[in-house]
Amino acid sequence: MDGYILSVVGVALTQVSRALNLDSFTEGMVAAAALLGIFFGGFIGGGLTDRFGRKKLFLVSPMIFLACSIGQYWVESGTMLFILRFLIGVGVGMEYPVASAMLVEFLPSRYRGPRLCVVQILWFGGAALAYLFGNLILDNFGHDSWRLVLASSAVLSACVLIARIGTPESPRWLLSKGRGAEADRILESIYGYPVALPGTVTPSHGKKPASFIKLLRSGYGLRMIFIVVFWTCAVVPVFAVYAFVPKVLDAFNLEGQWASFGSTIITSLFVVGCIVATWLINRMGRRKMLIHSFLWSGLALFLLSIAQHDNSVLILALFGAYAVFIGGAQVLQTIYPNELFPTEVRAAAMGMGTSLSRVGAAAGTWLVPMSLESIGIAHTMLAAAIVTFIGLLATVFMAPETGNMSLERAASLER
Repeated sequence: MDGYILSVVGVALTQVSRALNLDSFTEGMVAAAALLGIFFGGFIGGGLTDRFGRKKLFLVSPMIFLACSIGQYWVESGTMLFILRFLIGVGVGMEYPVASAMLVEFLPSRYRGPRLCVVQILWFGGAALAYLFGNLILDNFGHDSWRLVLASSAVLSACVLIARIGTPESPRWLLSKGRGAEADRILESIYGYPVALPGTVTPSHGKKPASFIKLLRSGYGLRMIFIVVFWTCAVVPVFAVYAFVPKVLDAFNLEGQWASFGSTIITSLFVVGCIVATWLINRMGRRKMLIHSFLWSGLALFLLSIAQHDNSVLILALFGAYAVFIGGAQVLQTIYPNELFPTEVRAAAMGMGTSLSRVGAAAGTWLVPMSLESIGIAHTMLAAAIVTFIGLLATVFMAPETGNMSLERAASLER
């Protein structure tokens, strides 16, 4: 759902710009609107999820997606579309901390990495579906088909909303609040017999849990800096490419069937990259995978900056290589923030990482149309490569290893 709703605007943007008479500045703002909304939604959702629980926030974002998706069908101006895309971004920002915390707190350590990787595979799967169904709608539904493209995300939103009804509260969160009896009842209802969570300590009654700010000051601040830097460097080029695949390929002089074929292949290879990362995550470990992901994807972007524009096969091959190699960094966006922080602030850390990383992603997405016009495709790709190599340096100097550890050990500063 998140992958579809964030990516579908890239399919319709050319037709939207023409229909609503958007200039390059407004076009960039519309493309970046959801990312700006994620900034606010991550902060809001993370704090509320840690305070009020995972279950209560789990239904909010699909409700926002459903209402705003339908609203996009009737937009009449760039401003109205910007507002709806911004609200969608708020929902996505709330989604990251609550959904990932809900999932990671139910998973045993040996399954945690691969299962969280699957979440990212599904994100890119949704993005690929956005391009597939979006182009089908544009080709078959006439002049105003871009409205149907933007509104099509309502279908997935409704499905997710229905599927989430009845989801239980996270037992780990209940234990962190001293509500052990409720946690035991939920675990027994799920598994059919009494289950204990190993390594989880229930706080004593009357003891106030440590605040997120206090935890940052106690040593988790460096971890938060690492999360924000690596996440930002991973998403800036990806969102820029996803929002403007047709524009970027056009700048490389790929038109017609080459452009259509290239858009589908590139978006599909992002899924392939995440699948490969899922297979390797427990074999390579988190740190080593992230280093290789940034190194080889950055090299692909650098080669794109010096590639000859008349070699369509080489250009698509390099974009494909980038899509595959960046898969490691993409799957770790869900894994690292959830493993490096304790239960009582896990969603807040995920929300902060989501929010702050999207500042750079929004700026990068907004700048892409103007960058293509002012400095050209070669320098735009070089800038993307530099951002990726900054992520590589941050990983080399700051990334810890958390593979095959319990959540408590992975989050501990004393290991």
